[in-house]
Amino acid sequence: MDTGENNVQIRNEAGELRLLFEVSQALENTASEDLSPQLESALSLMARYTGMMRGTISLLNPEGTEIINEIAYGLGARQMRQGHYRLGEGIIGTVVQTGRAAVVPNVSAEPLFLNRTGARDLQKEEISFICVPINVDGKTLGALSADRLFADSVSLREDMRLLQVLAFIIAKAVRLRSEFKAMQQAILSENRRLQQMVHGNLRAADSLIGKSAAMQAVLMEIAQVANSNATVLIRGQSGTGKELVAGIIHANSPRAGRPFVRVNCAALPEALVESELFGHERGAFTGAVGMRKGRFELAHGGTLFLDEVGDMTPLTQAKLLRALQEKEFERVGGTETRRVDVRLIAATNRDLEQMVEEGAFRQDLYYRLSVVPILLPPLAQHKEDILPLATHFIDQYSQENKKPIVRITPQATAVLMEYNWPGNIRELENVMERAVLLCGSDGVIDLHHLPPGLQKGEEPAQGLDDALNRLERQLIGKALSMSRGNMAKAAAELKISERIMGLRMKKYNLNFRDFRGAEIE
Repeated sequence: MDTGENNVQIRNEAGELRLLFEVSQALENTASEDLSPQLESALSLMARYTGMMRGTISLLNPEGTEIINEIAYGLGARQMRQGHYRLGEGIIGTVVQTGRAAVVPNVSAEPLFLNRTGARDLQKEEISFICVPINVDGKTLGALSADRLFADSVSLREDMRLLQVLAFIIAKAVRLRSEFKAMQQAILSENRRLQQMVHGNLRAADSLIGKSAAMQAVLMEIAQVANSNATVLIRGQSGTGKELVAGIIHANSPRAGRPFVRVNCAALPEALVESELFGHERGAFTGAVGMRKGRFELAHGGTLFLDEVGDMTPLTQAKLLRALQEKEFERVGGTETRRVDVRLIAATNRDLEQMVEEGAFRQDLYYRLSVVPILLPPLAQHKEDILPLATHFIDQYSQENKKPIVRITPQATAVLMEYNWPGNIRELENVMERAVLLCGSDGVIDLHHLPPGLQKGEEPAQGLDDALNRLERQLIGKALSMSRGNMAKAAAELKISERIMGLRMKKYNLNFRDFRGAEIE
């Protein structure tokens, strides 16, 4: 008799060791951060080795307010959805709240057993229930529970011991899964926020026109950096919209309700730059008849935008560096140290890296300014935005001047698209304002309303092929303009197939969508 009991004990211990080994292997052999399939496999292994009827891994939500059945064996989808508990509610809620295991010999006789999933027939079945906490770093993240057929208390205590060991093995996987789900949720939330900001909810972004990939990338960078306090360096040629981008970043930051102070470093005389930035005391220099706050003080709590920062003198660079590092300064002629809370956005069209190499710009200040660089492309690199921008400026200046514009001719459109725009968006804006002002009562903008130099800005055609390519591009642009971006109509007008039309548009970097919005003949 003793031999038989010993054999049973050896066999049970061997089965337990095999179960623990296979569960460990199942949870370790994975390349995925989401361990849900492996946790499901662990419950299946428990059922195979122990005869478990049902088993669940219940996890505390990130807010720490509710416990939800996340992984289950022997439960249907509807039953899974019903398995949620508040802290201290039912057996599972009590185990998670107290961090202590619970054994229920007969669930039908236990008032704390809620049968929330509805998976058990308490009138017909005599079921035992075991629930142990899943602890990670001293905190209870959830519970591992299992149903067994009604058994005596000794076997239930052994079952509880086994479940506690399994819960210890599972705890690391549960932590990884919780972290993975939290990371997924954070990524989804951030993506939704960025998409909302990029597609219409980015305050003050309505003037930053551009559907090209280059401008969409800029909008995404703005959305990512706006909600932080990081120093931003906006790079780009003159006229690309650096000040506009700075304003959008401020408008979408936590400092939006605070001052947005602009300083054009290139427009200030060298002798006045320091006073403009840091202010001065009365009598600090000739003409200083009173105390004056500088731009840093005026921007306290908000954003200071330093345009053309590459034009600063070495002395001003040193003082700016100290203000950025220490967040403190003295007014000119003063001795009192003042502290400010200012977010800095700088902009330049200069090659700061080259200036650093030449010793014209401090390397430490360069690194301090370029924490987050944003590069604005020249208009020549995203010509697909020319027509939307032109339409925007036409609408703006026609409203300002109470002068309705009904359309722009294909000839004028072709010139706008061919020109390289060395002055970038600012030049385009000036050209369209001029065109609106010169436009006649018919409301039609034509070639003679554009500056004469616009048509001379292109390099002369080099050979027959170049001339033919330019002519073909102009004809395709005219056909698309007349058809309001309808490729089929444009192809029919040119007497070519839609396939050839598509190939030619790809060759000349034309997008039919750019010809839809404007009032174009």
